[in-house]
Amino acid sequence: MGFARACSVALVGVEGVVVEVQADLEPGVAAFTLVGLPDKSLTESRDRVRAAVVNSGADWPQKKLTVGLSPASVPKSGSSFDLAVACSVLGAAERIDPRSIADIVMIGELGLDGRVRPVRGVLPSVLAAAEAGFRQVVVPEQTVGEATLVPGVSVLGVRSLRQLIAVLNDEPVPDEERIPEGRPDAGLAGLLVPGAGVGTGLAAEGSHRPDLADVAGQRAARTALEVAAAGNHHLMLSGPPGAGKTMLAERLPAILPPLTGREALEVTAVHSVAGLLPPGEPLVVTPPYCAPHHSATMQSLVGGGNGLPRPGAVSLAHRGVLFLDEAPEFSGKVLDSLRQPLESGHVVVARSAGVVRLPARFLMVIAANPCPCGRHTMFGAGCECPPAAVRRYQARLSGPLLDRVDLRVEVEPVQRADLMGHSGRGETTEAVAERVREARARAVARLDGTPWTTNSEVPGHELRTRWALAPGALVAAERDMERGLLTARGLDRVLRVAWTVADLSGRDRPEAGHVELALQLRTGVSRGVPEMVGGGSCLEP
Repeated sequence: MGFARACSVALVGVEGVVVEVQADLEPGVAAFTLVGLPDKSLTESRDRVRAAVVNSGADWPQKKLTVGLSPASVPKSGSSFDLAVACSVLGAAERIDPRSIADIVMIGELGLDGRVRPVRGVLPSVLAAAEAGFRQVVVPEQTVGEATLVPGVSVLGVRSLRQLIAVLNDEPVPDEERIPEGRPDAGLAGLLVPGAGVGTGLAAEGSHRPDLADVAGQRAARTALEVAAAGNHHLMLSGPPGAGKTMLAERLPAILPPLTGREALEVTAVHSVAGLLPPGEPLVVTPPYCAPHHSATMQSLVGGGNGLPRPGAVSLAHRGVLFLDEAPEFSGKVLDSLRQPLESGHVVVARSAGVVRLPARFLMVIAANPCPCGRHTMFGAGCECPPAAVRRYQARLSGPLLDRVDLRVEVEPVQRADLMGHSGRGETTEAVAERVREARARAVARLDGTPWTTNSEVPGHELRTRWALAPGALVAAERDMERGLLTARGLDRVLRVAWTVADLSGRDRPEAGHVELALQLRTGVSRGVPEMVGGGSCLEP
């Protein structure tokens, strides 16, 4: 009779649960039983592990073998348990010392030849192991960079089961053949899952990013884009086709500040689980950009799928930008499913296999045409849409959803002078991004000691009672509220935008002009406030 145990991690969404892998050998007819709520791919590990052990030069025990995955109540899926199962079996057979593997977390898939193949979700798995108190982990060599992002954990990367056996037995480590540079590595296929993403974009390091100077004209929209980036405010761009709505949205991630260390770990964990983390780039340091097609289902947007839910577009856009182009073409139920994550910053998906909480704090940008043909607001363009059709089309965006959008801007057709460059070239991404970083720094300094870091996160009650505005600054907003033009939530959002405008202006607190610009950006009704950033607007100090 022999017994040994090792540890691995089961992922539930983007959170991990440490699993103890126990192997028990008893006299009897040779059999291999795997218990503990394994799924189909995990059940098949019996054949993978047996072949890997034999092909690694070790003897397979010809006894009754039972492998248990504890806690048994947690569903377990995937092939990342193979390494822990193999080592626990070898420990029970006394091929390795059982004491040497008892406190080590092992993550990795085994090939039939004994090679260790990379798996998805290494970063959240190692984070879970560190939080549980483990200080040693073994991962595939290709994912060492991802695992070492977790401080306080010793990481060992192995290329084969033979190497791991040698390390555990203090024997000379065999030199496994490396794949020559330039030759395709089939082992990396486990890291990327084709079709797992929904229009997500992670800019590679050093890759070209579109410049905001490429956008001709659109002073009001550029102002709204800068305010949205500085305060993480949701934005709606409405206008005819070809006005530049998509161009503006695509340039928004570049003016957002780089991710902080904690934010980078959150974003990397989500993309690692989703199978969208580019090989060789273990840490995501730039805000992601996700643009799902308007035919996207509710499951692809908020998360779902068979078994335990997987991250959807709102989670893939966590700490970045979620762009909904042609928003009225989306299903109404799909759009309304965004209302909860827009407020809470996370989404809770319940399925029969379990409940998963996924992060979803994103900056939403909505682009919409004014009518089905798109020419309703263009003078002399010949829009033939009946008024009823225009109202139905615009009503596809529900009131509760739009009430959560802080900035609503009408994107006008580009004028000939702007397009031909007669009015001068617009500001570059670098210039705008610098102002955004300075505004964010002012907000962080003001919110120091609170759980919030951006103006959009601050509750309305705190804004009204904790930080005072300049005397008389709220006169216009209070008047609109009395007229029924603003809801209570709308007033709170105007206050948040006003604080962002003040931060961009370098002021200590919002003044009347800042609140009026916030009202103008929210309602789309001109109040005579200059909108041009960097050209005599109220955003200048």
